[in-house]
Amino acid sequence: MLTIRNMSPAIRLFAISTLTPALLIGVGAFAGGFWIGLAVIYLTAFISVLDRLITRISPHDEFPSGTDLNLVLALAHLALMPIVVMALAGDTLGLPEKAGLFFATGLFMGQVSNANAHELIHQSTRGLHRLGMWVYISMLFGHHTSAHVLVHHTHVATKQDPNTSRRGESFYRYAPRAWWGSFMKGYRAEAARLAKIKRPSWRNPYVIYISGAALFIGIAAAIGGAKAALLYIALAGYAQTQLLMSDYVQHYGLTRMTNANGKPQPVGPEHSWNSPHWLSSALMLNATRHSDHHAHPTRAYPALTIPQDVPMLPKPLPLMASIALIPPLWRRMMDPLADRWRNA
Repeated sequence: MLTIRNMSPAIRLFAISTLTPALLIGVGAFAGGFWIGLAVIYLTAFISVLDRLITRISPHDEFPSGTDLNLVLALAHLALMPIVVMALAGDTLGLPEKAGLFFATGLFMGQVSNANAHELIHQSTRGLHRLGMWVYISMLFGHHTSAHVLVHHTHVATKQDPNTSRRGESFYRYAPRAWWGSFMKGYRAEAARLAKIKRPSWRNPYVIYISGAALFIGIAAAIGGAKAALLYIALAGYAQTQLLMSDYVQHYGLTRMTNANGKPQPVGPEHSWNSPHWLSSALMLNATRHSDHHAHPTRAYPALTIPQDVPMLPKPLPLMASIALIPPLWRRMMDPLADRWRNA
């Protein structure tokens, strides 16, 4: 049984950081007021303040498996979804409480659940991979399971990757391009894979992604009618926005050079932005150590490190995502840094 007491120190930090907002959101959906406020504060101000007060990279001499925590977080996500939708569609909470619950849940699902599902879809074990897939499907983003592995990791830092943001491209232009581009390219990659192994087209996982999304919307409608279904779609959309913000920030303006043979240079540590801020890194299961992840996609999150001489974000990843919503400020801060690495 997974308990805080019997965890290694490394996993304990991840567990406390990620499960705290899940608990606050769950209690807030029933009790409202104070608990919802705590969830919002934890996911915004608290994380930001501690990142600034304790500026260190958490070194780990041990690299334990974090699979148990991945399972707990996935189950917590799937349990919270109907609870939150019921609270948002019901009459127990007031409008300010519902707004706070929507905001906190969207942040949790976009930052924590996304990072956890991302970890799971890179697992070689079929059951864990499928669990990550269903977490993404519950956010109406199932295609990311295919597009991230088959497209993003193959074409990152090139124009062939929809999820690589280009220098000078605002988040508002990037988001629809990345969403639709990854959906279509993921589908084509899966179709090509099936043709290669001579499997019928109905085996394409996009059938599961789309039918699964319809199933979740139907469950929301069964909980609270059309109102609940619309709230659920809006919540999933907000969570998707958080995921797209993360991709936008972590690859902005970094491109691979083209070799004489017309192929891009191998992916290197200089093709991803990283962040050493310890608490936001723990909250996002070390997704902020992005260069190491692209170098070793199957490496477990507790073992990810930040190599020397890699692109570093000037502020924590969640804060940089907020800055990305203000394009002039974002470009003034990031374009000189991106140019420095492009010309290195």
